[in-house]
Amino acid sequence: MCGGRGTRLDVEGEKPLVEVGGVPMVDRVRDALGASRVGTVHAAVSPHAPATRDHLRTAGVAVVETPGEGYVADLTTALDRVDRPTLTVAADLPLLAATPVNRVLDAATGGGSLTTAVPVDLKRRLGVSVGTTFDHEGPPLAPTGCNVVAGTDDDIYVSDDPRLAVNVNRPTDLWVAEALV
Repeated sequence: MCGGRGTRLDVEGEKPLVEVGGVPMVDRVRDALGASRVGTVHAAVSPHAPATRDHLRTAGVAVVETPGEGYVADLTTALDRVDRPTLTVAADLPLLAATPVNRVLDAATGGGSLTTAVPVDLKRRLGVSVGTTFDHEGPPLAPTGCNVVAGTDDDIYVSDDPRLAVNVNRPTDLWVAEALV
């Protein structure tokens, strides 16, 4: 998923092309997926990210056009164009690597969908912003932006891996990502 505007990030240009450690976030995510067990990568782009679309096409990535009507609407459009089960990943996870991706895939064994979450406390310890949270048996959790969409059942996989906890949504998140990369 790489079609957002990144308005909270307050940077010039498109959010997926913001560099962390000199590499655009979308390339970091693409490289992590390429090194994992994921078979095919499709990039969901919107009219809000034309430079990202061009960048990915130049790199040979299959692009799925979405309407740019928000994350849920764009995700729904993208999911209508790919086979399930599918792994969905937000382009704002610049620390993502093959190992946590493969762990998410391993956790998705029941044939249903899987939401990957991290403890809110982990995000706070790292110094990154906490957006959406939900309660689950135990401490509050935050979704990571790395999920498996399959059937109608939805399980939760909780990870303590910082590489899944750093979503770059605000300037302070970018600073933390730069420090950790």
